[in-house]
Amino acid sequence: MNAPTTINLTRDEIAARAAQAPDGAAAFQVVTDLLVERYSCRGYRPDPVPHGTIAQILTAAQLSASWCNAQPWEVIVTEGEGTERFRKAMFERATSGAGGHKPDFVFPQRYEGVYDQRRKECGWGLYEAVGVVRGDREGSARQMFENFRLFGAPHVLFLTSEAELGTYGAVDCGLYLGNLMLLMQSLGIASIAQAAFASHSPFLREYFGIPENRRIVCGLSFGYPDPAHAANGFRTRRADVGAVAHWVTE
Repeated sequence: MNAPTTINLTRDEIAARAAQAPDGAAAFQVVTDLLVERYSCRGYRPDPVPHGTIAQILTAAQLSASWCNAQPWEVIVTEGEGTERFRKAMFERATSGAGGHKPDFVFPQRYEGVYDQRRKECGWGLYEAVGVVRGDREGSARQMFENFRLFGAPHVLFLTSEAELGTYGAVDCGLYLGNLMLLMQSLGIASIAQAAFASHSPFLREYFGIPENRRIVCGLSFGYPDPAHAANGFRTRRADVGAVAHWVTE
């Protein structure tokens, strides 16, 4: 097996390589463009996404693949005053220091090697964009708590899976989530998947009346992006395909 390369590619570089697709692969290019355009948005305009548009996105996402067609996903979506009441309650809960670090799914034990490098690069890229310098613990904590303000988004969606389906149910939900984000991006709607909410699963379960047989996977804040927001000024990079693909030829 060849040793993986560690080259990091920008989104533009990935797009350029993907543009070499076979002739007639117009659909391939459309999907690639959406993948390039999508990013984790951390600054939103207050304008709500029309209810009908959200419903159309959720309808299309129902076509997502799942193990044995189980379709384990269920979602809770906020809008209007429902978003504002939740934003206030969630932020107060998170900043009080109560009830955190109790996810329904076990968080990563640790990040080491290249995974730790990628995580740190992402974090410091964000902090640099919003003016938080290394060592500024108050500044980094302030930015982290913006998760619980939904980064100003007019909507948040919570994704749950059936407890008895375990890991595979969560994997199915991941496929569904990825499709949701691309469908939103196709309509100019930005989003950010947030594991931060999952650490407050008991609070979310009580607030929304989520039954015990549903496991909270993550949250997804979404809305129309604010391009002038400093947090939206950076992009993460991706590893070269050589770092993840191992060819078997004989």
